[in-house]
Amino acid sequence: MRKLLLIDSHALIHRFFHALPPLTSPSGEPANSLYGLCGMILKIFKEQNPDFIAATMDSPEKTFREEEFKEYKAHRPPTANELISQIQKMPEVFNLFNIKTFAQPGFEADDIIGTLAEKFKNEKNLQIIILSGDNDLLQLVENEKIIAQIIKTGITETVIYNESAVELKYGLKPTRLPDLKGLTGDASDNIPGVKGVGPKTASELLKEFSTIEEIYENIEIIPEKTAKKLRGQKEIALISKKLALIQRNMPIECALQELSAKPINKEEISRYFEKMGFQSLIKRLAAE
Repeated sequence: MRKLLLIDSHALIHRFFHALPPLTSPSGEPANSLYGLCGMILKIFKEQNPDFIAATMDSPEKTFREEEFKEYKAHRPPTANELISQIQKMPEVFNLFNIKTFAQPGFEADDIIGTLAEKFKNEKNLQIIILSGDNDLLQLVENEKIIAQIIKTGITETVIYNESAVELKYGLKPTRLPDLKGLTGDASDNIPGVKGVGPKTASELLKEFSTIEEIYENIEIIPEKTAKKLRGQKEIALISKKLALIQRNMPIECALQELSAKPINKEEISRYFEKMGFQSLIKRLAAE
């Protein structure tokens, strides 16, 4: 089985920045996130040995979600300068490893991953692996065809989710996760959801009615205690669902062969690690 690895680079580099202690290069540049990213690439190359690989990145421009709902992610503090400088250097790292990168103004990295997964999921003898630190991408999981490898703690421990694992975690199929978030909201992204509806109630409703739209079509037969919370909240529930829904139809022109994993230049990468002070990664690189 051939493998296509899709890297959610922004989710990873943010996680590494907060999970790793401060680290600077010999020239004094912040480097902890880049260290984590390089280490994860080495790890994933060794474990997954992908045939095809791509990395997706956020763009600095406002996304369509922010245009439609001004409060989306608006509560987050400004990104630290020490992280911004490392985000700007991510393309250099991916270029060293011969990994093609994608970014699209108005969209998030998640949407690019959703589009690429949708684009290539019908390729024969191909499994798509999504690497991220963000559970939002679990909505894209599909049987064993599209799976997600999510960083659980720190920077190395990951959990692999196929469709059965997602159902075990949430009690719902992956495609229903945007509906779940539409009802419960998401504090980390400032998605409001329906006030007073928690995960248990939302899950029970979606098991019976499948979607938010169907829930509201059948609100008259829903127990009054729950229906009372839902009434008058249909618009915000649907907006919340739309914010949570990853796009899968962006205009990306790319053939699978363009993502072919190419041999890396160990000497060039070793020089970069030396420049950044990543001594432990130099040893790992030499051993692989």
